[in-house]
Amino acid sequence: MGVRLKSLRYDAAHGRFEARVDVVRGGVTYRYPCRLAAPADAPRDWIEAALAEAALRQSDSGRVRPR
Repeated sequence: MGVRLKSLRYDAAHGRFEARVDVVRGGVTYRYPCRLAAPADAPRDWIEAALAEAALRQSDSGRVRPR
């Protein structure tokens, strides 16, 4: 299983990041629209991890483990 972020952008009007997140499982790609309220200067690695977790919560392909 893999997770890829696509089309990451910042919506300044709403103060959030938006992305299409692809979850790949068994050679099949499942796409999820995800949003994350955060400041524009938030660390990119944190943004990517949070958006990936949001997609996995929407997907039946995996469980998100608490940190």
